Amino acid sequence: MSFVVGVGGSGSGSGGDGGGSHHHDGSETDRKKKRYHRHTAQQIQRLESSFKECPHPDEKQRNQLSRELGLAPRQIKFWFQNRRTQLKAQHERADNSALKAENDKIRCENIAIREALKHAICPNCGGPPVSEDPYFDEQKLRIENAHLREELERMSTIASKYMGRPISQLSTLHPMHISPLDLSMTSLTGCGPFGHGPSLDFDLLPGSSMAVGPNNNLQSQPNLAISDMDKPIMTGIALTAMEELLRLLQTNEPLWTRTDGCRDILNLGSYENVFPRSSNRGKNQNFRVEASRSSGIVFMNAMALVDMFMDCVKWTELFPSIIAASKTLAVISSGMGGTHEGALHLLYEEMEVLSPLVATREFCELRYCQQTEQGSWIVVNVSYDLPQFVSHSQSYRFPSGCLIQDMPNGYSKVTWVEHIETEEKEPVHELYREIIHRGIAFGADRWVTTLQRMCERFASLSVPASSSRDLGGVIPSPEGKRSMMRLAQRMISNYCLSVSRSNNTRSTVVSELNEVGIRVTAHKSPEPNGTVLCAATTFWLPNSPQNVFNFLKDERTRPQWDVLSNGNAVQEVAHISNGSHPGNCISVLRGSNATHSNNMLILQESSTDSSGAFVVYSPVDLAALNIAMSGEDPSYIPLLSSGFTISPDGNGSNSEQGGASTSSGRASASGSLITVGFQIMVSNLPTAKLNMESVETVNNLIGTTVHQIKTALSGPTASTTA
Repeated sequence: MSFVVGVGGSGSGSGGDGGGSHHHDGSETDRKKKRYHRHTAQQIQRLESSFKECPHPDEKQRNQLSRELGLAPRQIKFWFQNRRTQLKAQHERADNSALKAENDKIRCENIAIREALKHAICPNCGGPPVSEDPYFDEQKLRIENAHLREELERMSTIASKYMGRPISQLSTLHPMHISPLDLSMTSLTGCGPFGHGPSLDFDLLPGSSMAVGPNNNLQSQPNLAISDMDKPIMTGIALTAMEELLRLLQTNEPLWTRTDGCRDILNLGSYENVFPRSSNRGKNQNFRVEASRSSGIVFMNAMALVDMFMDCVKWTELFPSIIAASKTLAVISSGMGGTHEGALHLLYEEMEVLSPLVATREFCELRYCQQTEQGSWIVVNVSYDLPQFVSHSQSYRFPSGCLIQDMPNGYSKVTWVEHIETEEKEPVHELYREIIHRGIAFGADRWVTTLQRMCERFASLSVPASSSRDLGGVIPSPEGKRSMMRLAQRMISNYCLSVSRSNNTRSTVVSELNEVGIRVTAHKSPEPNGTVLCAATTFWLPNSPQNVFNFLKDERTRPQWDVLSNGNAVQEVAHISNGSHPGNCISVLRGSNATHSNNMLILQESSTDSSGAFVVYSPVDLAALNIAMSGEDPSYIPLLSSGFTISPDGNGSNSEQGGASTSSGRASASGSLITVGFQIMVSNLPTAKLNMESVETVNNLIGTTVHQIKTALSGPTASTTA
């Protein structure tokens, strides 16, 4: 600075105060007058060089400068203060100029984008883009679709009265897509060995969990309002749960005990010592704790798995045999940086065992995702007490979930912990008592093996036919293969919903478990259009799950149990492998006595892993199947899914005890639990009423099928089916 402020009487020069007091003696204004002193160029140059070396000189440095320059120490002090203020102002002006320029640039870009949006055109329909929230658009379409169906049913009923015969409704009406699961090999493995490859999008079954919710209170609030007071509480619960889960994942003894040579079971005594807060829930004799840990290698990278786990629709499609329903109630945090880092969701979830004998378990829970290190993610689930949530089951989920660690070549290692406390409101059926009480039915191993099998299924989309048997020359293209896999996945989802006791279907219970354990339900189906009757039961066989699976899958032994085949043989005309096990495949079967007038084929998917197996099939019209085989959209093709679920009975570890009898009256040696389910169309009019003859027909169908399977597998030829 060229000017510094001096104080009269203490600065240099003489007569600093005398001149002023001579003219205005006693004046307050004159006493406040200051005298200004202009520094020389040499003084300023020396001060500037000192400022560059040290902007904040101490008292010793200021005294040295005052002696060199002939200035008072206070003048040196004031000069440095003014210089620092001046430099700070210069920097602020420069920053303000840069921010103003950036702000102007962003404003111009915003204006340009707004102008471009005014003239945007949708590439699919050629019209203007949708500006409203897509969720509300979908709800409007659903409401409109329901009104149109009601009007169509009413008009069809009126017309049938006048014409004297039923009026078939639109058989080619496409169901509403809820959300596709679009996965390519590039997104699965991160390396894309087959280029971008085909994508697989699975459609949810109309009338599934996403269409009808857990209860009216929750479903009327798809975006549940969470108060600002509750959000920090939820975040705190999620972070505490993540810390507990990490410790459970990374600690072995004494928290975990190895049983059966391969299963990790939680030591509850050690757990309560390490995490005493769990004891606050009290000791109720009706509550039972199930806690297990398992790990495995899956063919999918960590980011792709995290994306699927944090999306309820993809999550349900990934675990159709475990998840009966899943719905996001609120998003507390959507993550950071375009990823799921720190994402926190409030969910409703219903877990199932594919049997009408086992009640489902319902949870209101928090799901939290966090990246622990490069290539490693943790996804934790923990129950949350929500006042609006009314559960059919008293189940509480302690911190559970998985750690996902990236591995080379697109693989991941998944370590899973499942920790549940449940109250048995009704006794567990004797067939499932062992498998449930030992924590197998809802345990971690079932989650991991199901995930491994489904990831193999996704990966098989981009694998070309490996043999002349694959596709059989009937399915001409990769698009046809993808379309057939979509159709088969919808068939599996349909079957799973029809045999479980989910509270989230549109089905009406026609008859609960009768004297032979058959449960019958009915629902109105859009595809095929009409009233569908579903019947399911579970029975036990002393055969191993693999032997039962081989028997039911083999087309050569099918006439021994398929009542509707009338003893006629079937032939496989197309085959799609979708897993490493030779039994994991999709097949198209044709009766050997089929004629040109009989255009019905059988679409069948079979799959097996260490947790169990299934064989599911549906009759499909030849013309409809040709559409799928050619690669066109198969979402409207009518399906009536029937089939079998096979699981171990949980008595494998007791086989060396001499086959002692259990309370159920069967031997304790290892056997299989088989759930059989059938769907039949009882009327092509949705307004038609059921009669006892239809119920008796489907009961007889299941009873005869069970009898023939037991007879075939207990005879001398049973051992040859393996």
